[in-house]
Amino acid sequence: MSSASIKKIISCKKKQLIDLVLDIEKYPEFVPWCLSGKIYERKESKDIVEIKADLKVGKKIINETYTSLVLYYKEKDKILVTNIDGPLTHLKNEWNFKEINHSTQLEFEIDFELKNNLLNIIMKKSFNFGLNKIADAFEKRAKELYK
Repeated sequence: MSSASIKKIISCKKKQLIDLVLDIEKYPEFVPWCLSGKIYERKESKDIVEIKADLKVGKKIINETYTSLVLYYKEKDKILVTNIDGPLTHLKNEWNFKEINHSTQLEFEIDFELKNNLLNIIMKKSFNFGLNKIADAFEKRAKELYK
């Protein structure tokens, strides 16, 4: 299993960053290796937003689509993502947001395992590099949208 975490201060309001993370269909515009994003279902109540979505990740002919359940807990400023279907045997990622002055502290943790053992080995070797590229992409996008 691969796991990692990252902590970053991003120059935007907490609500703006949360909206950016929940806007899954826009990921192909700025997230590395994300080829498409599709939301199939979105339910919202007073306390929680529940989203079922697909992400297609990879490069050109080598790509996979996985379905995930995204839960945004409004009171806790937390997003929890788990896999429903696709190339993953396990996925859990957690986004925590805390407003500090006029910026947002983002804490992101991910834990996953692919069904394909060879791909698991490849992913483990480049995982931290990939995670940093993705975190940087969210930071850059926030700067573009909210400055």
